[in-house]
Amino acid sequence: MDGPGAYNPRTVEEVFRDFKGRRSGMIKALTSDVQEFYRLCDPDKENLCLYGHPNENWEVNLPAEEVPPELPEPVLGINFARDGMAEKDWLSLVAVHSDAWLLSVAFFFGARFGFDKADRKRLFNMVNDLPTIFEVVAGTSKKQSKDKSSVSNNSSNRSKSNSKRGSEPRPPKFTKPEHKEEEDEEGEGVEEEDDDEQGETQCGACGESYATDEFWICCDLCENWFHGKCVKITPARAEHIKQYKCPSCSNKRARC
Repeated sequence: MDGPGAYNPRTVEEVFRDFKGRRSGMIKALTSDVQEFYRLCDPDKENLCLYGHPNENWEVNLPAEEVPPELPEPVLGINFARDGMAEKDWLSLVAVHSDAWLLSVAFFFGARFGFDKADRKRLFNMVNDLPTIFEVVAGTSKKQSKDKSSVSNNSSNRSKSNSKRGSEPRPPKFTKPEHKEEEDEEGEGVEEEDDDEQGETQCGACGESYATDEFWICCDLCENWFHGKCVKITPARAEHIKQYKCPSCSNKRARC
């Protein structure tokens, strides 16, 4: 509910700035301003929604009357559930719906102004770098930051032979001795080609390319690399795995 003449971001950067402003406002409502937010969500009133605005303010109000609305609308009736559950659970529920609304607004702008595949992916990656509202409200975002920092420090202190569970995978096919000999023989041209090839490392599960800010793990049997999230392995769990076998290799051994 941004009102007439609402600001319409047109570039990826503008949409992301709009996303961050709305997100900040909603986080305020559910954390520092939570007493006022709780008071405004009176169950005796009609269907109420929590809105975040690009200027980092928030508002509890009735849904837009126009049909269809100018922007996607947040979930209705957050006030009705307020007294029917524990306050912490209620705030978490509102936070989850708020995350869903923020994404819908951001990608509504993306569709409206013709973002292509690369723009949509860039926008999602920018959004995904921020903790969700639910993670902030539940307090898990700080824990995740500590875990990432710990894993990063541990990875940097390991030798190459012990870094298969680190966050910067380098498949064996890129580090075999014969490739080094080729570089010595053919000079800088080959070096550049190897750099390009190295950047195209792909997850054996989803096929997405390698990114330095993601946790990866290598299968000790087939030597393919995987996103930790694709094979459901966390950095903490990886610390206790002596020999990792990907789902495909595990299934093959089971059939044998």
